[in-house]
Amino acid sequence: MQAKNGIFAPARNYLYDIMGLMHVRRFWVAGVILIAVVALLPFSFHSERHLETATRVEGSEAETVRQELVSRFHSPFVDRVVLVVQGLPPADSVEGEQALATIVAGLREEPGVSGVVSHLDLRDPVFVGKGGGTFVLVGLSSTGGPVELLVPKLHERINTLANQLRGRYPAVKIELTGEIPLNFDIRKASADDVRHGESLVIPATLVLLLVAFGSLVAAVIPLAVGQLAIAATLAITGLLAHRFHLSILVQNLATMLGLGLGIDYALLMVSRFREAISAGHEGSVASVMAARQAGHTLLISASTVAIGFLALLTVPISEIRSIGVAGFLVAGISVLLTNTLVPAVLGLLGPRIDAGRMPFTPKLDAQRAAHTGNRWRRWGKVIVAHPLLALFLAGTPLLLLAWQATHLDTSVPKGDWLPESAESVHALHTLEQMDRAGVVYSLRVIVQLPADSIAQTDAGWNALDRLSKRIASDPRCARVISIITIAEGNRASLTDISRETRRTFLSSDGHEALLEVLPATSVSLRDQVDWVRELRKTGAATLTGVPGATLQIGGIPALNADYQTIVTKHFVPVVAMVVVATLLALLVGFRSLFAAVKAIVLNLLSVAASFGALVLIFQDGHGSSLLGVPGGTGSVFPLVPIVAFAIVFGLSMDYEVFLVARVLEARRSGLSEVDAIPEGMARTAGLITSAAAIMIVVFAAFTFGNFLVVKMIGFTLAIAVLIDATLVRIVIGPALLRIAGDWNWWPGGLAAPRKAPVESCE
Repeated sequence: MQAKNGIFAPARNYLYDIMGLMHVRRFWVAGVILIAVVALLPFSFHSERHLETATRVEGSEAETVRQELVSRFHSPFVDRVVLVVQGLPPADSVEGEQALATIVAGLREEPGVSGVVSHLDLRDPVFVGKGGGTFVLVGLSSTGGPVELLVPKLHERINTLANQLRGRYPAVKIELTGEIPLNFDIRKASADDVRHGESLVIPATLVLLLVAFGSLVAAVIPLAVGQLAIAATLAITGLLAHRFHLSILVQNLATMLGLGLGIDYALLMVSRFREAISAGHEGSVASVMAARQAGHTLLISASTVAIGFLALLTVPISEIRSIGVAGFLVAGISVLLTNTLVPAVLGLLGPRIDAGRMPFTPKLDAQRAAHTGNRWRRWGKVIVAHPLLALFLAGTPLLLLAWQATHLDTSVPKGDWLPESAESVHALHTLEQMDRAGVVYSLRVIVQLPADSIAQTDAGWNALDRLSKRIASDPRCARVISIITIAEGNRASLTDISRETRRTFLSSDGHEALLEVLPATSVSLRDQVDWVRELRKTGAATLTGVPGATLQIGGIPALNADYQTIVTKHFVPVVAMVVVATLLALLVGFRSLFAAVKAIVLNLLSVAASFGALVLIFQDGHGSSLLGVPGGTGSVFPLVPIVAFAIVFGLSMDYEVFLVARVLEARRSGLSEVDAIPEGMARTAGLITSAAAIMIVVFAAFTFGNFLVVKMIGFTLAIAVLIDATLVRIVIGPALLRIAGDWNWWPGGLAAPRKAPVESCE
């Protein structure tokens, strides 16, 4: 089956020409890369302040509502926060109104506040909660960056107001909540998770690298590459965030993947270099050999990872696109550093790569390396001798676990998954106790009539009245606030309503009206999402009795509905794009159809099994209390499956590429398939085990943070790597290679590529 000239040989030979030229000039290239990374470092320290926590779903109905409120209503409450006030006399009492007037006056003086509405403006009982508390709606407008940057100044203002009132009302308590403050606190939780994760990961990773290499110098190099990849990625995304909407999730994913991929790639390069040093080569020659041997493998691996992240850019959701940008940058920077800076450093170090040897580790030499490899070689011979039995024993539990993925539910998770320590979460819970939490989760319904003006005609006024009453009659509704309720059903009273209130609830041409629909506190966010879908399906013509009327719904429940719909719509295209593009990359890399298809199938198995574990642990709650989620979540965030697939599919390919590349080298050297598979395992299984252990530690560390979506992603990635590096690559993969025999390398995998001569110096 050996082919002398593979159909992909030209592409691969050009790759070797480029790599050969790059490594001849490696010190120049490394110097340029190092200068660029060092220049980026200062920007990485302030990237967080430019990243957003707000979710933007481009082209969604919720986003359209927001734009309508800006352009046609000119509403001062497009972006708003909720001020929760406790410890004052009831808002409908004279003394309570006086205290509330102090708060409102102080808020109106705050820069960035575009509007304030309270019980003083609308004598509506909705502002008087159970227990005597009240709330104030505060509109925000910012021209100097994300509106959430106004939150710290607003905190200072309300603290001043609270202190001002505390002399007369010692129990006064004023807190902020709403979508914007919650997002702001999520930003803080995200930053804390990153710091906490790094504090756990870096020491543990260093220990694992010391165990793998037995040398401090060899262990520090991969760790340094990971840190540089993270810093460069954060710096670039911070700069991009000046022009594009990038999510705070960039921080978590850049850290998680930077440590994982950067260390993984550098680990392979350092291992190849130490092999060459053990074989008696000089440091400069060994670095070029390592770069050429490992460099090609790393380029294939990084390309498969990058493909998954590029596919995420097709999803019109800011969070998912941000992860795509961060992941692509991490993969690209990691492989760039590993193929340029690391070989140059290794060439300078030479045998000093073993400096700082740990006292418990004997000196690494050819004999010790052979001893370590022999254990895996024996294991490989067992697999080769019984491939069908190996497939059955390893494949059966994985298929059973993968079957659980068919029960995956991507609706809004149940329970309270917001950071417990955040003030905005405390204030939200206070609103729940006041039975007024619906003001945060309100449905913002915009109805447009085709002809009649709501403000000027009885027909328009009556249509809006019918819609308000129809929605208010639903048991899931706590309150409907509209121009109808504010005017107490009397159109003549419109002249008495303030301009600020009028333009909040009525468009400038009078053909559109806003209804703020407050869900009952007992209605879960998942049920609110279902309600949004029901209203959209029913339509404005039915609800108003006016043919041609249109209805659009925004607010947090509507945004969640749009989010889930768009992710579901794009999931299959993203999967197809990743699979096809990865298949092409593997065909170019290995020039083998079977090897490429086998890698795709095994990756899909790893992904499905990791999703099955996600369902069992998080969704169904089996053991979820160990991860701080007692009782499970009932579902997973829509973001998790599509992001986890893109990441896992690329990461899982790493170990397949490492193993198959070594088996292919052994075949090209003249070994039979029966001997090449154990030889490839002897050369890579220890590396795969070490790399996987590091990846698992990195990802698992993020499952203990406060950010539930990151918990889910970290858990899924850790389980996927564990499954992939054990059952899939060490058992199932070699068994399939044995069964396929020479067909593994058809049509042109066994044809040796042309290589440039090794240069020891420039």
